[in-house]
Amino acid sequence: PKQKAITIFLVFALGYYISNLLRAITATISPNLISEFNLSAGDLGLLGGGYFLGFASVQIPLGYLLDNKGPKKIVSCFLLIAIVGIISFSLSQNFTSLLIARILIGVGVGACLMGPLTAYRIWFQDETQQRANSWMLMTGAIGMLSSSLPVQFFLPLIGWRSIFGILAILTFLSIVLILIFIPNWNKENIQNTYGEKGSLKEVWQNKFFRSLVPMGFFNYGGLFAIQTLWAGPWMVKVSGYTPEESANGLFIIYLSLLFSFLTWGYFVPKFSKNVSDAIRLLKFGAPINLVVLAFIIYLGSKAGAFHWALFAVSSVFLSLSQPAVGMAFSLSNAGKALTSFNLLLFIGAFALQWIIGVIIDLTMNLGYSEILGFRFAMLFFLLTSFFSYLFFLIKNYKN
Repeated sequence: PKQKAITIFLVFALGYYISNLLRAITATISPNLISEFNLSAGDLGLLGGGYFLGFASVQIPLGYLLDNKGPKKIVSCFLLIAIVGIISFSLSQNFTSLLIARILIGVGVGACLMGPLTAYRIWFQDETQQRANSWMLMTGAIGMLSSSLPVQFFLPLIGWRSIFGILAILTFLSIVLILIFIPNWNKENIQNTYGEKGSLKEVWQNKFFRSLVPMGFFNYGGLFAIQTLWAGPWMVKVSGYTPEESANGLFIIYLSLLFSFLTWGYFVPKFSKNVSDAIRLLKFGAPINLVVLAFIIYLGSKAGAFHWALFAVSSVFLSLSQPAVGMAFSLSNAGKALTSFNLLLFIGAFALQWIIGVIIDLTMNLGYSEILGFRFAMLFFLLTSFFSYLFFLIKNYKN
């Protein structure tokens, strides 16, 4: 029923909102962490990437757990781990404890999108799944939006540690709502209705899934790395923004994402109803953000918040890949397919977030400017994304 579907969406959306706020908050509090813990660019990249490392580490077992136990049990249990990580982060006194806590947070929120998408694959129609996916991503953009100016506003008032304490309370509220409003999972009924329970081997041998592996790792993973960390330092170190101006810039980027996903979620079911439609749209739209990225690299210090917002909005086509992966497999194998793809995204995000920091440090150690280091790092991201897109084109040339 429509009312129940809306309730389910809103409850899951709160959890995903929290997970994205936690994912992106390092970009806003990075000046505080750098000064308090004396972090290098590589340290900051590793710390930001720790979230993605934790997130990625649970995706394969998460697929089995979601298919067998269902989103209600699994998402709520995982969020308990997130609370432990959030509290640990707020109490950390050195880089090592920060990193461990950040990894725990990534583990804990690892089911906040895949749980809902697995549920939507069973409970919602195909067209509605794409809309629900886009609007979940819109909710994530609201979370990232909240990590910018609102967090920047509260930082001098209560400090970053107290902000994490509030997030722990909000996460507990999310668990309570999930337990109250999300339906139970009838594994036997799903298997009896939709056939065999499927296997991980079936997912990784699928030609369409394989065609998306490099693009999921580099293009989509790199997008996460930029959104949730490196756009902020670019604006400070390259564009010359103050931390407050950088927070304003992040707010603009995330607000642009919010409206793009809102609009995309409304229109996408009208022109993308199956996997073939998604492939055609990806062929056309996936390289647009690469053109924008090349322009940003060319502009260097002249590229600021507006340009990164344009990059984020032009990346909206990549969001087609997740629901397309879900629809490419049987309903009883949806969790394994979605979490396998998510594994690629978040390992890619971790790797690129870290590598970008390493490239910046290496360039500076060789005696070149920090601005040049940022441009070299983004060039690496551009080239790997371009060749990943070519691989996707070649593998799907008949579609």
